[in-house]
Amino acid sequence: MAESRMAELDGLRMHYLIEGDGPLLVLLHGWPQTGHCWRRIMPELAERYTVVAPDLRGYGRTDKPTTGFDKRTMAADIRALARSLGHSTLTLAGHDRGARVAHRYALDHPGEVERLIVMDIIPTREMWRRFDMRSGMALGTWHWTFHLQPDLPELLAGANVAAYLGYFFEKWTVRRAELEVDEYVRAFSQPGALRAGFDDYRASFPHDAAHDDADWDAGKRLEMPVLALWGSAGLPSRVPVLDIWREYARDVRGAEIPDCGHFLAEERPDLVLSHLRDFLTPA
Repeated sequence: MAESRMAELDGLRMHYLIEGDGPLLVLLHGWPQTGHCWRRIMPELAERYTVVAPDLRGYGRTDKPTTGFDKRTMAADIRALARSLGHSTLTLAGHDRGARVAHRYALDHPGEVERLIVMDIIPTREMWRRFDMRSGMALGTWHWTFHLQPDLPELLAGANVAAYLGYFFEKWTVRRAELEVDEYVRAFSQPGALRAGFDDYRASFPHDAAHDDADWDAGKRLEMPVLALWGSAGLPSRVPVLDIWREYARDVRGAEIPDCGHFLAEERPDLVLSHLRDFLTPA
């Protein structure tokens, strides 16, 4: 069973779950969730790895500062956590916002990331490039631009956290009953939690966009093996996911998870584990 711990990372108190022993495998959640979302896949992975599922900066039981939500800083948080556990290399798996943190970690410290798994996203740079009505991406990601606004999302969503988050859990899932929604509503009802989650989105433009464009212009591509997974009813299913990722990485494989929405690790943990098993097993 996973153990709950706290780490002190240069002034940031980070909560994480840890289970198993072996090479480090870090699982990064998205919005609006916490490290709790990995509970169904951690035990099997822990048979071969030290599996760590942190609450990202601003989320869950981790501190909620008012700065540092650009993905470069959030990735540095995870790097500091890995170092505090005695690991200089790791495998990273991320979902949603956590996958964007994992992508940035792999760009900034490529020699430290052995393998990268990204779930239900395409690169942030491509999200902004494809933000149009023709593909349906603009309709599907209206919350990106809403969450960029200062103060207003907190004002409106804060009046009924359960209803606001419940909208996304309803719209983004095929198997909603598999999600422990009450756990996430409790987490985002804590002081500062809604604001921090929105700050994560607010960092997407211009800060994350500028970092991503600079790397693209410099010709930086991911060199480690990459696995991309997405739900059959998720937003990325509207675009050629693997073709897009192959513009950003040299070695990409992946698959669509059938009968699944956005929350892969909770909706279809069996199939996610099957793909991870194949990807993480040396040839």
